[in-house]
Amino acid sequence: MTWRKEMWLVLVPVVCSIVGFALGSLFFPYTIPPTAAPYFSLAALSCMDAICGGVRAGVEGKFHRDIFLSGFFINSLLAGLLAYAGDRIGVDLYLAAIVVMGWRVFTNLSLLRRYFLTQSQMARKESGV
Repeated sequence: MTWRKEMWLVLVPVVCSIVGFALGSLFFPYTIPPTAAPYFSLAALSCMDAICGGVRAGVEGKFHRDIFLSGFFINSLLAGLLAYAGDRIGVDLYLAAIVVMGWRVFTNLSLLRRYFLTQSQMARKESGV
């Protein structure tokens, strides 16, 4: 797989996520109630975690649709259950899920950045620039 083709594997999900967020914000100006905000923030972060993990797996040539979809739904469900259980016992357990998923998003993004910088440097060396 060429460097430029791998770059498209990253750009398509990122651009689609940005466009989806922008269109959703423009056409559905709905304010989330404060009691539901932790659940929605967790859902958004869960989606970003799945997208970043899927892009990373795609670039590494290890992407499997069934693993992506099962991880997406199971992680979202588990994070939601954790947040709900925390609400029931009076502890903000959703923060634990946010920290873990945030960590995963930044880890995947840093590994993707490192991969593409390495590929770019290798391409420049091969072209003699």
